[in-house]
Amino acid sequence: MKPGRNPVMDWSKIDTVLLDMDGTLLDKHFDDYFWEQYVPEHYSLEHDLTVEEARKELLRRYRQVEDTLEWTDLDYWSVQLGLDLPDLKARLAHLIDVHPFVVDFLRFCRGRGKHIHLVTNAHWKTLGIKLAKTEIGSLFDRIVCAEEVGLAKEEVLFWQRLEEMLKFDRTRTLLADDTEKVLFAADRHGIAQLIFVARPSSRKPLTFSRRYPSIEYFIELIPESERRNIREK
Repeated sequence: MKPGRNPVMDWSKIDTVLLDMDGTLLDKHFDDYFWEQYVPEHYSLEHDLTVEEARKELLRRYRQVEDTLEWTDLDYWSVQLGLDLPDLKARLAHLIDVHPFVVDFLRFCRGRGKHIHLVTNAHWKTLGIKLAKTEIGSLFDRIVCAEEVGLAKEEVLFWQRLEEMLKFDRTRTLLADDTEKVLFAADRHGIAQLIFVARPSSRKPLTFSRRYPSIEYFIELIPESERRNIREK
């Protein structure tokens, strides 16, 4: 598929659907607010810093482990920052939200008999909080955290291990993610259909990929003939 908007899917060529969680299925506003505002606020109180000073220090520390399992590991950051990160996330659970048309898309895939897997870099404690709030977990055949694979999704080897774990055919698989580095790693492994989610956060502007087909909402992947009932709900 070529870069651009409104990708046309040939669903007869897809058996397996792999979906990222944060920014792809769930509104990334929660994560952005948590890491960029809420954690710095609490860190500033513990270390007698202004919130802005704390934010700058934390962003620097975040970048040092970006694209690794440590970046999303709540236990790692709890030790590093001296804060109870799972507790702080649970306090903000009311901000967790599913993007529009996600549940419709998942039900569409199930109706077509596709194998649907949630594949996330998120820590298992984060996953538990979010699935409890959204109740979308039952719509997946399997949920895989990157820590179970042993690598972050930005690594090509991650996709090789995932294929061995889930037994899917990469030439008949679709992956949707809001991170180009992840899609590029999957592309190098040979995942056939790659979709970039251009609106990971409801509070930030759209950003389309120059490399991969982009969507704003998952309704764009559902055939036009089946969209009317969804719109009329």
